[in-house]
Amino acid sequence: MSNKPIVAAIDFGTTYSGYAFSFGHDFQVDPLKISCTNYFNARSGAGMSLKTPTCILFSPDERFHSFGYEAEEKYSDLLMDGEYQAWYYFRRFKMILYNGQDLKRDTKWQAPNGKPFPAIKIFSCAIEYLVNHMLSTMEGKMVGVKREDVHWVLTVPAIWDDKAKNFMRTAAEMAGIKGENLSIALEPEAASFYCKYLPVEKLSDKSEISCFETGKRYLVLDAGGGTVDITVHEVIQGGHLRELFKANGGPWGGTTVDEAFIEFLKSLCGQETLARLERDFKDDLMDILSEFEVKKRTVSPELDQKVTLKIPISLHEIFQEDHGQTFREAVAERPDLQGKLVFAGDKMRVEPSLMKSFFQKTCDTIVGHVMSLFAKPELSGLSIILMVGGFSESPMLRHAIQTSFPQMRVVVPNEAGLAVLKGAVIFGHQPKIVYSRVSKYTYGIKVIREAKSDDPQDKLYIESDGRWMCKDAFSKHVEIGQEIEVDSKMGEMYTPISEEHKYLEIALYTSTKKTPKFIDEEGCTLLGTIHVKLAKSGGRDREVFVQLIFGGTELGVEAIEKKTRKVTQAFFNYLE
Repeated sequence: MSNKPIVAAIDFGTTYSGYAFSFGHDFQVDPLKISCTNYFNARSGAGMSLKTPTCILFSPDERFHSFGYEAEEKYSDLLMDGEYQAWYYFRRFKMILYNGQDLKRDTKWQAPNGKPFPAIKIFSCAIEYLVNHMLSTMEGKMVGVKREDVHWVLTVPAIWDDKAKNFMRTAAEMAGIKGENLSIALEPEAASFYCKYLPVEKLSDKSEISCFETGKRYLVLDAGGGTVDITVHEVIQGGHLRELFKANGGPWGGTTVDEAFIEFLKSLCGQETLARLERDFKDDLMDILSEFEVKKRTVSPELDQKVTLKIPISLHEIFQEDHGQTFREAVAERPDLQGKLVFAGDKMRVEPSLMKSFFQKTCDTIVGHVMSLFAKPELSGLSIILMVGGFSESPMLRHAIQTSFPQMRVVVPNEAGLAVLKGAVIFGHQPKIVYSRVSKYTYGIKVIREAKSDDPQDKLYIESDGRWMCKDAFSKHVEIGQEIEVDSKMGEMYTPISEEHKYLEIALYTSTKKTPKFIDEEGCTLLGTIHVKLAKSGGRDREVFVQLIFGGTELGVEAIEKKTRKVTQAFFNYLE
């Protein structure tokens, strides 16, 4: 239970971001009494919004300018005025962290103007904006709110690796959040916590049988903008949750539907023509994609009317220059598009089956992955699929899941797109709600050990005392697929190799194999270095017991001096 009077969560999404908060005294009475803001000004006077687009703008001197709708509006103006080249604009940048193996503190990402920009600054400024926006919102509910009064929770996909999680933590601390006041919540878990408290009438399936009775097993399918994130839980005594299978999923979120539409545009007008549109009329391309983003939410299996999309005059003009005929004529000559696509003025009318086809590959991929999970013996007894996340609100995805798994109860909360955000607030109040998790990797330490008869020759050497030793050995602590209770500790004793050393440096590796022997085998990756502060005196006689703490949303470490039995400073460095 948090000892802060307020818990606030930031749901940092691929396409949209937002925040929510609740007071400790309210949570004791009603865990669902959670406040979300509606103070984000939507574009073009469309009113107020609970979330804002995940896009950020920096000025030519690399200073933060704006975030969300404000950044969209300003960048659109810069595009129309032809002044965007010197500015740094980023959207949907969360996916940088999906494959975070090469992440470093100085990792840079290329802006649309072709210039590199520090990735960690993008994330820290975005977090700082949301924190400040939330604090100003809370001022209306509670006088004199300070950052120190709040326990902050950041959401991340469960499929992210430890390095990506640490990158987010580092960015949050750069944004002014103290490390001890920050928790990382896993998105599908957070959504599950929220649904656990919902009354039956707030679920799409109003069956009297609860998903959260003791012994129930269910799959959480968190479909967001960038990723589909899946966890599998069993409810155990006391309402706690036990993870049955390691978090899994992939980059199959709602933005892949947008990508299918972009590929369709390329097939219509050609890659070079679309590239010219992007280069010379970025604002027009942004408008096309923004309109599609809105229209795709209305697409359902029952859709029987054409969908209208505005095509800017600039695309028609570029196409004419590139191909020597009008865009309309070229489309009319395509036999595969007869009756599927017609023009009326500056509007393109898209036949329902064609609009639905943009969802096909994404839905098939998600269904195929879930089907492969149900084939695993450790997941026997599952009967419920809990769908959350913004993309789960898509009728196309819901229909695909429901028809592909008729034997399953498919449960969707009314606010599927807010389930992660509100659940993260609940997690901040009740961080111990999960009893155990399943390790996504095998974790181990690089060690030197006594040689064995089957060790490779290139790993062997002789110590000064005549012993044959083996270098680069993988000392396993936790195995991939192993169920681990939260805050389980596993450690070893370490001795400094030099009297001058002030810190121990321990190389931490992960592997996709169950029992790797050496740290340079295929599937092994250097995760980072553990730094342990040593006593100032004692020469080599300064042994330290170093423990890794598993089972939480983040990997932990602690170290105890053997002589004094005192805890000494120990920390990870993932981003060297």
